[in-house]
Amino acid sequence: MLRRRRRAIDGKDLVRVVDVLDTAPKRSESRQPTYWKELPRTRPSWGMSIDLDLCTGCGACVTACIAENNIPMVGREGVSDGRRMHWLRVDRYYEGDPAAPAIHVQPVPCMHCEDAPCEMGCPVNAAVHSPEGLNLQVYNRCIGTRTCSSFCPYKVRRFNWFDYTGGAAESVKAQRNPNVTVRARGVMEKCTYCIQRISSARIDAKIADRPIPDGAVKTACQQVCPTGAISFGDIADPEAEVVRRKASPRDYALLEEVNTRPRTTYRARIRSERGDG
Repeated sequence: MLRRRRRAIDGKDLVRVVDVLDTAPKRSESRQPTYWKELPRTRPSWGMSIDLDLCTGCGACVTACIAENNIPMVGREGVSDGRRMHWLRVDRYYEGDPAAPAIHVQPVPCMHCEDAPCEMGCPVNAAVHSPEGLNLQVYNRCIGTRTCSSFCPYKVRRFNWFDYTGGAAESVKAQRNPNVTVRARGVMEKCTYCIQRISSARIDAKIADRPIPDGAVKTACQQVCPTGAISFGDIADPEAEVVRRKASPRDYALLEEVNTRPRTTYRARIRSERGDG
């Protein structure tokens, strides 16, 4: 019961639900003032859309992210100490009567904010913004101040407190993705929209002398999702699937009031005619 109460929505709109016949759900079109200069979008400009009406909370995306990005396990003792290394989590919220609540799920990766607080907070410029709109983490600059995690309102950054990978058996090392750096102790880790897959598609496109086509890059979480809830692509391409999804009136940004302008947005869940959410 206590866990349910701690995770209750209590009137907040972290997970939004619209009626099945509602064609104009709440969507903020106003822009708050900012000190940041808005830069023109060049191609490609990467972004993601997550449809909460399709997400079942199965956790396959979390498992795929772990396997793709060589994310270590902290073990039972680490979990009991409140530690975790997952770059992607699935939050659960409860709404209504605590005895029989409506349950909502929401995958939360790095939002890849246009106005990223983590980049302002890093004292050594390890958190940087790429021309393609990605919030990148330069591991060999990071000195472990964890300021970026303090500045992040979404709490999607993970600090590698211990050397989880140093003493791994050869059989474990053999299962790692060779295209992703195995991080040493003392650096901040986070979702990169599977930058290694983006780089591979960029090289193929350069060899073929053509732009990166829509669908050429699939993130690990997108690829494994059994319901197709996750869409990823070039948001500067008007024909891209992710652009069509973001054009939906159900589209919204998580914690949009903090004015981070995230590249990852959500589509509100549709409440059925039975009213079960």
